[in-house]
This record gives sequence, structure tokens and C-alpha cells, in this order.
Amino acid sequence: MYPEIIKHISQEIDFKASEIEEFISLLSEIHLSKKELLIRPNDSVNYEYFVVSGCLKAYYLDESGERHIIQFAIEDWWISDFEAFFNKEPAKLYIEAIEDSVLLGLHCDALEELFKRIPKFERFFRIKTTNAFVSLRSRILETLQKSSAERYLNFCNKYPNIEKRVTNHHIANYLGIQPESLSRIRKELLLH
Repeated sequence: MYPEIIKHISQEIDFKASEIEEFISLLSEIHLSKKELLIRPNDSVNYEYFVVSGCLKAYYLDESGERHIIQFAIEDWWISDFEAFFNKEPAKLYIEAIEDSVLLGLHCDALEELFKRIPKFERFFRIKTTNAFVSLRSRILETLQKSSAERYLNFCNKYPNIEKRVTNHHIANYLGIQPESLSRIRKELLLH
């Protein structure tokens, strides 16, 4: 019955058992193999996904073909191309499994109906969206204000479960620095 997501939603708001059952009935289980794509640019994005197990990355390719990782997602996190999901427009991102992953998908139409029938879920998802917005804003400010070393240390402190599961190349890309710079930063930190 997906105890992971029951615990996840119950941390924010008190739900009755019947409300949780209704929510669970709307979810579809998706299994991805390592390197498998969940979303590609120009896809219709009708689902947001809760990560039960595994690790994923969301990225886009710029005009020169350079990859830019904008999000990682591990257990207990949500992932999608949210701009496409909320604005009903084609995807701009790739979402790829870094590890074999199990997700729970929630369709946008089912979500809207859920909001009408059980308004507490609208509050739950508003809290999640607000937290994501604040986190993104903090990341932007950190990129503008902090050195590469400070950003790396903050990443390690904030996301220790991700730092151990993704490659240094992925971390460097996410932080907006060259892999060689990250290697130098790590060596310098080990010396201190």
C-alpha cells in the first residue's frame, strides 16, 4: 500500500484513512531501469512523480548540446517537468534514471479532482510547491553569492544522500562548475 508515500503525506497534514486510500488509488507505479528516460523534450507531461526508490536527474540541453542538471530526486522527493505539467505545454527537460527506480505517478486530472473532493490535498501540494520554490530561490542566490567551494560544501551538507550516489561529473554540472574544478576543490578540502 506504499508506506513511503503515506509517511510522506502524513508528515505535513493529518489525513483520515479513507482520504489516504482515495489518494493511493489514484497512483500508478512506474519502474525505470538505470539510464531510462521518463520524460523527453516535447513530451506531454500529465504526471508528477513521487520517488519510492532510486535516483533521477532532470536536465536540459542547451543549443550547443551542453547538458545542465537542474534537479536530482531521490526517495521521498517529487519530480517532473513542472513547468510543462502546470502550464500544459510540451516538456523542455529530460528526466533520466541514474539508478533503477520505482516511482508513483499522479495524473494532473486526478490531482485536480482530488483537490475538489479533499481540499487538504491542495494544502499539502501547496506546501510542497512553496518549499520547492524557496529551495530553488536559495540555489539561485547561492550561485550568485558563493564560491564554488562554498556551493560544493553546502551541497554535501544539504544532500548527503545524493552526494554519495551520483558521479562527481553530475555534481559539478549541477553546481555549474567544471569537473576539474570540483576535483581541485575536493583535494583542497581534504588537505584542510
